[in-house]
Amino acid sequence: MADRSPASRLITSAAREHLEPLGLTRRGRSRLWTDDHGWWLGVVEFTPSRTAGSGLHVGAMWLWHDVDHPAFHVDAVRVGPEPFRTEDQFTRLAFDLGRRAAANVAALRERFPSFPDAARDITSRPVRRGFLWDGFDAGIASALLGDPGTARRHFERVLRAEPVAPWMVDAQEKTRELHAMAADRGAAAAWVTRAVGSSRSRLGLEHVPRAIS
Repeated sequence: MADRSPASRLITSAAREHLEPLGLTRRGRSRLWTDDHGWWLGVVEFTPSRTAGSGLHVGAMWLWHDVDHPAFHVDAVRVGPEPFRTEDQFTRLAFDLGRRAAANVAALRERFPSFPDAARDITSRPVRRGFLWDGFDAGIASALLGDPGTARRHFERVLRAEPVAPWMVDAQEKTRELHAMAADRGAAAAWVTRAVGSSRSRLGLEHVPRAIS
């Protein structure tokens, strides 16, 4: 059942005011909004607090992860939850959250206007110890930029991790496939395009994109 609290009503109103003009889409009746760029999504979540109120999380999701739920693979901004005290107080807060969400959506669009721009951004950031997906993403980006040696090094880092959870086993199976095709840019691009198409279908998104290059 949808949350009909005053806080949620005010968040929805602010999100519509600031995000709908940018073309973002609300997912059902949730506090999640998405900005669809074919192979990646901008994701905006007005994070609920344990009591009435809201925070904000804006980031980018790489659809080659092929999952059935929105995720944050790059963070743009996180704002801790603020409580609902009065309608006047929270109206101002919701408006500010909506404004900040819109500003960060615009910043992500400027940061990732094309795949080569995103790939260079991904490969320029240090891979964090213990963050398996950093290596996975950097490997894909390197392969599609035509740098198979760097791609293999990133993939090998992923494969050296101890798979202590089922999702890690799945990630390493995908990584082995990608490692084998790292020198074949076309094959890697086709793999990514299939993964993106599958993810879009699982997320209920329309219009499967053309091959990434």
